[in-house]
Amino acid sequence: MSQTATQTIETHHEDMIHDAQLDYYSRRLATASSDHTIKIFDVDGDSQRLVETLTGHEAPVWQVSWAHPKFGSILASCSYDGRVFIWKEQNGTWSRIKEHNVHTASVNSVSWAPHELGAMLACASSDGKVSVLEYKDDGSWETYVIDAHGIGCNAVTWAPAAIPGSLVQANGGAPTISVVKKLVSAGCDNLIKIWGWREDTKSWQEEETLEGHSDWVRDVSWAPSIGLPKSYLASCSQDKTVLIWTQNSPNSKWTKKLLGEKFPDVVWRVSWSLSGNVLAVSCGDNKVTLWKEDSKGEWECVQQLEEDH
Repeated sequence: MSQTATQTIETHHEDMIHDAQLDYYSRRLATASSDHTIKIFDVDGDSQRLVETLTGHEAPVWQVSWAHPKFGSILASCSYDGRVFIWKEQNGTWSRIKEHNVHTASVNSVSWAPHELGAMLACASSDGKVSVLEYKDDGSWETYVIDAHGIGCNAVTWAPAAIPGSLVQANGGAPTISVVKKLVSAGCDNLIKIWGWREDTKSWQEEETLEGHSDWVRDVSWAPSIGLPKSYLASCSQDKTVLIWTQNSPNSKWTKKLLGEKFPDVVWRVSWSLSGNVLAVSCGDNKVTLWKEDSKGEWECVQQLEEDH
């Protein structure tokens, strides 16, 4: 998960910013705007400098996502125009290395897989499908398409690559970690679905459907693994609620808990801190709240931030 920028950026966009993501080292900021552009800034302390404006989308750009630096300086963008672009910077010049055109409606979310899985990008669209693009060693891209949510998909994200609690000592040797390929998607059918990759059939299979929201699920976020056997998911919805889903061990049932009370407005985004134990919630009232679990397993609001506009 990328960190979201907290400093105020003079973004030079004519219109509304839909997303802002810092790269892995927090040295670059990419913004996605309703003016169809993506802007790249160099960030140095409190100052930032516009270095590039990427054009090519023909409608508002909803989200941007940086790949892990081991793959180079690579950014994905998705737009209401139904397209996903992958951009690469080499020697100070940005170029578009891939145009992904399988969707027939707005692409609402793009998310890179954990780097251990290779260069893989998941995309969620209003056409109800989730697509996965995988970069192959020969320079080609392979595409997989999942029929995810009948009436539209709002968000997609990945599970951590290591199964919680999978760090086991094998015969006194080095610990081995089982690597997993799992996605989670959020739909306009009010459902959250977890998908697992099946090596035998070379396909994505639905493993679990989580029901709990009474309106569109806007975003979903899987917490980074912090060495506990538990898995945590957060989901937020048009129904003005955030749910925390917990799985105590890899094969047990998911249980849900309401975060606080109902929020005053639609909840648009949920994102976990890199250490996995603080949840940021972005609400339609322009407030961001930070939440933490106490020793009794109760979630409490530890900070409220006002977003400047």
